[in-house]
Amino acid sequence: MRFDIVTLFPDFFTSPLSSGLMCKALAKKIAEVNLVNPRDFTTDKHRKVDDEPYGGGVGMLMKPDPIFAAVESLPILPRRETILMTPQGQPLNQSLLKELASNCEQIVIICGHYEGVDDRVLHLVTREISLGDFVLTGGEIPALALMNGVIRLQPGTVGKTESLKAESFEAGLLDYPQYTRPADFRGWKVPEVLLSGNHQAIAQWRYEQQIQRTRDRRPDLLEGAGSREQGDKGDKGDKGDKGDNSSHQPVVTDN
Repeated sequence: MRFDIVTLFPDFFTSPLSSGLMCKALAKKIAEVNLVNPRDFTTDKHRKVDDEPYGGGVGMLMKPDPIFAAVESLPILPRRETILMTPQGQPLNQSLLKELASNCEQIVIICGHYEGVDDRVLHLVTREISLGDFVLTGGEIPALALMNGVIRLQPGTVGKTESLKAESFEAGLLDYPQYTRPADFRGWKVPEVLLSGNHQAIAQWRYEQQIQRTRDRRPDLLEGAGSREQGDKGDKGDKGDKGDNSSHQPVVTDN
């Protein structure tokens, strides 16, 4: 999978892409990251990428022409998404990461700055995605989060693929509590069931803990699961009436 990151600060990505599973995935060519700076596509002597908004207002906007030129300089792979990271976008969640990981060969991510981008940039964009209901100084942190979430779902990135099936949000629930040695740490003991060797009892305990933790911390997820379950039952009823889911150097290039 190819990632093209349109950013005014390509150096921001150097350290994150040079460590951990991200680095290993790039070294194994599971993914490729290309960094392109809109400033390289300016035509004035000051290499200006921002300007005052028409109609007045506080702050500056990123100009459309350097962004268009940067994106249009890129190759176009068959299954491509061009994403603008913005607080106004679709919330990023695990379901969206799985969709992008499964359906895309190329993801172009535009990182905004200042007060945002000229709205005409949206003519380049196929999706707007938000990391959450808050504002950051730029789109680089959200872009890195999206990249990390998509790359770790690519075959070969995570050593044990089973671990991807038993983590938070995969079943619409938060993850269960987990423990390792020592069994007694400062008086906090590992639950006896986990030491029992009874795999059926352990599985039941873990499921109950997922339900409880989700109810306590993210009750909205349980409400959504209930709505989905009710919708599924309704669909089945309709159909029934009619008779009828490291240590390696990263491969990072500057365009």
